[in-house]
Amino acid sequence: MVELLAPAGNVEALDAAIGEGADAVYLGLKSFNARLRSSNFAWNQFEAAVYSLHRLGKKIYVTVNTVVEDRETERLYRFLEYLNRVGPDGLIVQDFAVLRMARQFFPDMVLHASTQMNVESAAAVNLLSREGVKRVVVARELGLEEIRAIKARTNAELEMFVHGALCVSESGLCLFSSFLGGKSANRGMCTQACRRFYTADVPGGYKQGYYFSPYDLQLIDRIPELIEAGVDSFKIEGRMKSAEYVGSVVSAYRYVIDHYKDNKKETVAAAKRMLATDFARSKTSYWYGFKSIKDGMENAGKAILNPDQAGGTGIFLGTIESSKVIKNKSQIKAPYFGNEGERESGEDKDFPADDKKGDIYVVLLSGGTYDPEIGDSIRLHKKDDSGRKSHKVRFVTVDKNGRRWIDIPSDFSKGDSVYLLQTKAMSKHYSRVLPNDISSFRRQPGAGRLPILDLTPIKKGELLYFPEGLYVQVSTLEDLFVIQSARPVRVILELNGETASALKEKKIILPFSKKQIFLSLDPFVPEGTYDTLKETIEFLVNDGFNVWVVNNIAHISMLRGKNVNIVAGPYLYTFNRWAVSWLENQNIGAFISPYENSRKNLEATYDRQFRQRVLVPVFAYPALFRMRFKLPADYDFTYFTDKEEKEFKVNSTNDGSFVMPEEPFSILDKTEIIRSAGFKSLLIDLSKTRVSKGDFKQIVNAYLKHLVLPGTSRFNWKDGFYSQEKIDERKAVAAAYAAGTFRPEYGASKKKKTRFGKR
Repeated sequence: MVELLAPAGNVEALDAAIGEGADAVYLGLKSFNARLRSSNFAWNQFEAAVYSLHRLGKKIYVTVNTVVEDRETERLYRFLEYLNRVGPDGLIVQDFAVLRMARQFFPDMVLHASTQMNVESAAAVNLLSREGVKRVVVARELGLEEIRAIKARTNAELEMFVHGALCVSESGLCLFSSFLGGKSANRGMCTQACRRFYTADVPGGYKQGYYFSPYDLQLIDRIPELIEAGVDSFKIEGRMKSAEYVGSVVSAYRYVIDHYKDNKKETVAAAKRMLATDFARSKTSYWYGFKSIKDGMENAGKAILNPDQAGGTGIFLGTIESSKVIKNKSQIKAPYFGNEGERESGEDKDFPADDKKGDIYVVLLSGGTYDPEIGDSIRLHKKDDSGRKSHKVRFVTVDKNGRRWIDIPSDFSKGDSVYLLQTKAMSKHYSRVLPNDISSFRRQPGAGRLPILDLTPIKKGELLYFPEGLYVQVSTLEDLFVIQSARPVRVILELNGETASALKEKKIILPFSKKQIFLSLDPFVPEGTYDTLKETIEFLVNDGFNVWVVNNIAHISMLRGKNVNIVAGPYLYTFNRWAVSWLENQNIGAFISPYENSRKNLEATYDRQFRQRVLVPVFAYPALFRMRFKLPADYDFTYFTDKEEKEFKVNSTNDGSFVMPEEPFSILDKTEIIRSAGFKSLLIDLSKTRVSKGDFKQIVNAYLKHLVLPGTSRFNWKDGFYSQEKIDERKAVAAAYAAGTFRPEYGASKKKKTRFGKR
């Protein structure tokens, strides 16, 4: 029987999901999950949920679906040990480190590969299955025929998203939010750059719109086909959504799953009526319904994008026109509705006053067509995109001029937008899943020590294919001629539709020998193009190309058994030594550092004796969005800017569309420092951009003379990922210094002397 899997961002959503018939829920705790902005569960709530759901015959999965810095691996180990004791039905994971640790220390732990792991082919599913993964959440950019083909070629369980918000970027490959300020989507901190309002440089002037804000996914009418295709679990997105939303969506999908065999047409129609109260964005079936891969590449963009669609969720209620504080209302019972100065009571529960004085922060909205009522769920968006929050209206008052004021959180102000998510009339009261008293649930992560992990020692002559020096990456054969002047020790050529055709047809005599050329594979490997890519790789391996940069798990399967050397590319995320070790166990001997990485974390991941294995990017135009479609025809622009006038460019090709910064990442002035730290191989990455001789000469000059290039970004090299924990630590140290009580803590934690290398 197919599983219906619902989000549980909080206790109320958990109650709604189970109350409407979900077979399982997924939730996050306070760390290592891709929805850190949701409420998430406290330790005792989570343990009580596992206990209660198992008594009900339901399942519970925990999201551990972020990448982990090396300094966090011990905390990850303690977290996994805790989860192993509590016993959820599975962990949804992204980082290879979790696979490595689980196999070493927790072999009975059930693992599911997150959609963030970027899996869209049977080859990748089967490799993960061999590594102990029971279920894979496939990428959302797949069509029905591709899902069918994957299921036919694997015995692993398949889970797929069927409803909720979409990412415009291919799963697990978005770098935009991270590039803007370290808040990485791969770390659960996404600031939703795709939902922002941009100004495009179009012919004859400028045009504004939400150019990359996708519709929401809805596959309610495809459920019968997907059941017949063998999908094991249907997943509803929404850990940041209200309980009302979760309940209404679960009820609709439950109805179809249970009744479609009776009368498919009428069942689907009834379920769609049940979803009519989903006040989210317009709906799309995205990659479903296209006749071919080519048809999808041409038209999926039109199915998912509409520049006139606002980035917000729900029915627009208006913007905040003005605000005020109503004093000393702490004794008002909630909910409250009345004329200003009056006092009426409802439930026994005290109104949650805005501060200790009992003051209530209220606002007046303008521009909408619906007046919020008490009990309605709303969502607030800051005008500068710096924050969003859901809120249930508990207080409404009408002033002497007949204007209607509602309570909201006090961190929103004039100009911020407000949307309606659910009305009170749609709300239901569900039976509580957790026990009333959860004081007996007291487990927490312990103080266990993670054993030291040594990476594989470098053997004499092992890295002859990976010499020290300058590497340059390009996307066209023509650009190989431009970069000759720098005399790189090796060049990396992106294998795309254009270069693959040219290499196979041998139209151009290459300016570098095949020994000097690494071929780099695209990080997105959909099932629909897998066989063609595999044939191309086999042809080029036989033709003498024997070093390959792999960026997807499927690539490892494609190259297994062939007499080639494999380099892990920047999209096989190696932010810690445990992830590196897992890839070493796949017979990978060299690694390109991820674009998001920082100097501190890079050095922590690789001890000095292993740094010969690493290629460090020092210049790049990193792809911020990677989209599996060509942009619609009316996207007649290349350059666009955000509200802060930062400029970006978009390139729409037969291989997909790519958004890149006009301001490149550059640490060319730091190359001497990087080399002195033991990283002797450095990469200038010019992929996805045409290389001019003048620009390249300037880049190489900066590389040779260690110069700062104007108009460039450090990305996360200096400050690393944004971390509230690190900010709090710095504040605590500063306060201790100021108070004269600072005592340096004993450096790194002591660890067991047990060492683990290649298993």
